[in-house]
Amino acid sequence: MYIIAIAWIYVVFMMAIVETSIVAGLMTFFFYGALPVSIIVYVMGTGQRKRKRRAQEMQRQEEMKKNATAEITAAEHKPEV
Repeated sequence: MYIIAIAWIYVVFMMAIVETSIVAGLMTFFFYGALPVSIIVYVMGTGQRKRKRRAQEMQRQEEMKKNATAEITAAEHKPEV
């Protein structure tokens, strides 16, 4: 996926170099290259971010279950006074 983004940035960079002015070149690079590629890469990474967030939530739930089990076990084995 990133190879396509890199290739597109390269193509847009070459387009920007041949523009008639620096301002036109910068606008070409930003509006045809950097902005669209950043949006596409962000959208394409949504699934990975969701999986990572879900895995972290599952890990937190497992830790909470372990802590609750440890507290119950400790309470059961606590000597009464």
